[in-house]
Amino acid sequence: MPVEVTAIAGSLRENSHTRTALTHALRGVEDAGGRGTMLDLREFELPPLNPDRDEQGDSAAFARRVREADAVVLGTPTYHGSFSGVLKNGLDHCGFDEFDGKTVGLLAVAGGAFPITALEHLRSVCRALDAWVLPHQAAIPRASSAFDDGEFADEDLEERVLTLGRRAVEYAAIEPDPPTFESGQNVGADG
Repeated sequence: MPVEVTAIAGSLRENSHTRTALTHALRGVEDAGGRGTMLDLREFELPPLNPDRDEQGDSAAFARRVREADAVVLGTPTYHGSFSGVLKNGLDHCGFDEFDGKTVGLLAVAGGAFPITALEHLRSVCRALDAWVLPHQAAIPRASSAFDDGEFADEDLEERVLTLGRRAVEYAAIEPDPPTFESGQNVGADG
């Protein structure tokens, strides 16, 4: 049975560079023998999380799709030096059931310079959910010139994104580290 990798596009733009880049990452998934699916946040009704309510809009369906994946690749545009609010809200509707021990790859797109802080912030959130975040990540600066008709203009950048997809498959079944004192202290919103 092939490894199932779900890519989550944290952009609501119609012509999203994030979504385009994730499509290439999913090609890398297929190159490695996996099967990839795109979860487009535009297709889910996910109101701002209200922790007093168990389910809101499509939150149960969204969380189920994330939970069923063997690995996840998160893609985000960079807004004000961090990842998108729509992706944060999607992640807020998930929790340890969806991410504990799961392999997660990170991809960030920026209109300007390298989106390093967005990747760092996203890595911190995933680690707080006890996910195993791939060391390899993909940063796409100057996104408006990075693509030509949906294809990468730079072969090295394309290879980096393809590698992200391949790594998601290769490390989907990595054995998690034994629990630590810190992991026992991270009880989430219910604590």
